[in-house]
Amino acid sequence: MKSRRPWIVGVSGASGTPYAAAVLRGLLAAGESVDLVVSRASRLTLLDETGISFRDAHWREDLATWLARGADGKPGTFGVTASDLADVRYWAAGDLAAGPSSGSYPAKGMLVVPASTAAVAGVALGLSKDLLQRVASVTLKERRPLVVAVRETPLTGQTLKHMVTLDEAGAVVLPASPAFYAGATHIQDLVDFVAGRVLDAARVPHRLYRRWEGELGAALRAD
Repeated sequence: MKSRRPWIVGVSGASGTPYAAAVLRGLLAAGESVDLVVSRASRLTLLDETGISFRDAHWREDLATWLARGADGKPGTFGVTASDLADVRYWAAGDLAAGPSSGSYPAKGMLVVPASTAAVAGVALGLSKDLLQRVASVTLKERRPLVVAVRETPLTGQTLKHMVTLDEAGAVVLPASPAFYAGATHIQDLVDFVAGRVLDAARVPHRLYRRWEGELGAALRAD
């Protein structure tokens, strides 16, 4: 039997829950297994940005509702049902005995999206205050890929120092900065660009945005 080796997705309390949703959809579309950690703070952000209450006891139902919602807040934009999440595992943020808290747990790596400055600081300092920070620390010590999609502006000097620390530890620090050369015409296009760059850093194939091919004006002529 093929051993299950998931990507672990950590969702922190920063604004930008549509980024996390797009990354999760991209991983599932690529046939990847996913382990999900949703911080306590991110539940408040998710409720504020989408109106969705993320509940431990009903996480699969709530996740399907979240992933089906477009970046503009429109429900049912994407065809996602609970059955599509068969290879997703959810771990509560307070469960420090969860599988991914150990380096012996098989995983491909971790994507923290969006990453708040508090999460950045916690991982950089090795605090392991919750499961998200603990798994990120484990990912670094095991020399697995760690992508940290920072969502904050402006950045203080202390946060910049923490980002340098993460870079020196081997993480990919990826600010959630949308680009416009791919011909964005909708908020979802901008979200998908950032999500696509996160997946690029993890070397997960996707078709979330049109890549630059060296042709000026191509975005304006896109269908």
